[in-house]
Amino acid sequence: MATERLVIVGGDAAGMAAASQARRLRTPDELAITAFERGHYTSYSACGIPYWVGGEVDGPDALIARTAQEHRARDIDLRLRHEVTALDLDRGRVLTRELDDGGRESWTGFDKLVLATGARPRRPGLPGIDAPGVHGVQTLDDGRALLDTLDASPGRRAVVVGAGYIGVEMAEALIRRGYEVTVLEQSAQPMSTLDPDMGALVHEAMCAMGIETVRGATVTGVLTDEGSAPGGGRARAVTTQDAEYPADVVVLGLGVRPETTLAAAAGLPLGASGGLLTDLAMRVRGHDHIWAGGDCVEVLDLVSGQLRHVALGTHANKHGQVIGANVGGGYATFPGVVGTAVSKVCDLEIARTGLLEREARAAGLRFVSVTVEATNRAGYYPGARPMHVKMLAERRTGRLLGVQIVGREGAGKRVDVAAVALTAGMTVERMTALDLGYAPPFSPVWDPVLVAARKATAAVRDAGA
Repeated sequence: MATERLVIVGGDAAGMAAASQARRLRTPDELAITAFERGHYTSYSACGIPYWVGGEVDGPDALIARTAQEHRARDIDLRLRHEVTALDLDRGRVLTRELDDGGRESWTGFDKLVLATGARPRRPGLPGIDAPGVHGVQTLDDGRALLDTLDASPGRRAVVVGAGYIGVEMAEALIRRGYEVTVLEQSAQPMSTLDPDMGALVHEAMCAMGIETVRGATVTGVLTDEGSAPGGGRARAVTTQDAEYPADVVVLGLGVRPETTLAAAAGLPLGASGGLLTDLAMRVRGHDHIWAGGDCVEVLDLVSGQLRHVALGTHANKHGQVIGANVGGGYATFPGVVGTAVSKVCDLEIARTGLLEREARAAGLRFVSVTVEATNRAGYYPGARPMHVKMLAERRTGRLLGVQIVGREGAGKRVDVAAVALTAGMTVERMTALDLGYAPPFSPVWDPVLVAARKATAAVRDAGA
């Protein structure tokens, strides 16, 4: 029997998890695996980059889960600094360019193809946005480039554009490095992944850290040493409609979009966000021999029933496991997500799962919303700190729709209780009976999540009445 050829485009979480799982199931004589990665690193934690920049963890080696040498030792032909520039689906081959060898190009044939091209930072088409000193942060190479700029910078003024997860985490990292940090956010509150009332709590914490947060700020460009024309000198300031903010370094925290340039050029199906569309087995729709996973795909939201783009390493690794099992002759599926995410700014923990109010409205759902303030421990126990929990429930059925939590130590991971309840399709009334662990150092007698569930249950009953 002829050896099958598997080609993987992208050497981070989804791509190399797929390669590793497929290798467990198929020998090199049965399946030859070739993976192309345009960067210098493979199988790394992009989520750890802000903590590397802030000096809390070592990098980049500490952020690498499995090195290229380790992959190659398992008979995976991993080629770093190789960029795939074209897909020829009719002939079953990919065109690659060697980035460190004079740009030499070559074709590689495949019987099965995995696209794990990830996502790219949003970089709006504004004057000066590509100037030296303006950084997106998505890969370890991006993190290294930012650190090089910080080390060479004679000044200590940083501007972060956008106050989502990356923006907030990078603002904290820059504060830790001794920079004066200004965050420019277009929305009324930071963290648009929360409802505005919960985002206001994050804003208070950022101000307490000394981070200047300008809300309602529409960025219009980046000024350089030679003026505001694109292609000028180094970044020296960021402009908005109302003001100019000096900057020795600029970090873009505007989120990411799926990197599907190759897929689009090849005519593969894309969703509303630009992510690849797959079936439950992570196979690209309409193409039996092509799979896709990680930040370049759209996934099913189990709460709203709609497709969405969610760029998280947890999902990417699961996608890779599913793909590798199916490519290797086994069987696995990825059913979808409930939208769980957790972050922090200094000691403030921020978490969400399920739908926000605007997302519930967009899905056509009628709901009640409640917010409670409790403590992370028994109120009398030393170190008890306030915690805010917001909960959404479907108005007629009482089905849990979403939870947001903002608080100190022990707040963030409480969202996992809600994530399980969402996945199980529980009502808020059913949640009130959950047998959660209790001891004064960890929780009040009534856990804050259960207090919110009780209040939501009452709101559902009142709405029905």
